[in-house]
Amino acid sequence: MSFRRTMLALVGWATLASLASPARASAADVTILCSNGIKAAMEELLPQFERATGRTVAIRYGLSAALKREIEAGEEFDLAVLTPPLIDDLVTQGRIADGSRATIARSGLALAVRAGAARPDIRTIESLRRALLASSSIGYAKEGASSAFFVELVRRLGLVDALASKIRLTTTGAEVGAAVARGDAELGVLPVSEILPIPGIQVLGTFPSDLRGYVVMVAGASPRAARSAAVVELIAFLTSPAAVPVLEKRGMERAPDPGSR
Repeated sequence: MSFRRTMLALVGWATLASLASPARASAADVTILCSNGIKAAMEELLPQFERATGRTVAIRYGLSAALKREIEAGEEFDLAVLTPPLIDDLVTQGRIADGSRATIARSGLALAVRAGAARPDIRTIESLRRALLASSSIGYAKEGASSAFFVELVRRLGLVDALASKIRLTTTGAEVGAAVARGDAELGVLPVSEILPIPGIQVLGTFPSDLRGYVVMVAGASPRAARSAAVVELIAFLTSPAAVPVLEKRGMERAPDPGSR
């Protein structure tokens, strides 16, 4: 039986069980280690899940790369929500259950500017080049998908040397946003989903279509929790049509799941 069919069967069983025994359902718990890239959406979706199912959820947010290191060091969890290469590597290591991988959503990578600041045109490759060259400083987090994407984009544009003195590296995306809000960085490279919640900054725009990139959020269960009814219910909820309006409001969209089975 495929994972998705198993998931549907378990969700059906869990629904019947919750109707028969509300107290037992309410005692269930899911522990999540979750990337900051989907934090705003999860903060709205998880209370909905808890109200609908009676389950309780404990979640901790952080950088995907840092959370992966914690998992490799033995941190206990039921569900991890990270970027695809990290989940795939954890599957290879046996720290994420093979077959539990499920894509939740993706968010377009974009440039952020301080609220009220000038908004240069970045709709074409040439206008993007001009905007980057004219900027005084560009901030991005040194680890993660935003960093890898922007470093490659700058290389493709032939601007590695021209932009070297403008780069402002930070540890987290939140620090990028804060730097843009203070004016310490004129431009910030972040997923739309991380720009929208930060006060004092706004989305300048995503990158031109030929250069567009995304941060994809993928869930994977620990081997001990992969068939837990609560975990299966949560994955089903996060990947259901009911979650789409919240995801879209928070700057995300559904994405194909090449790793689904």
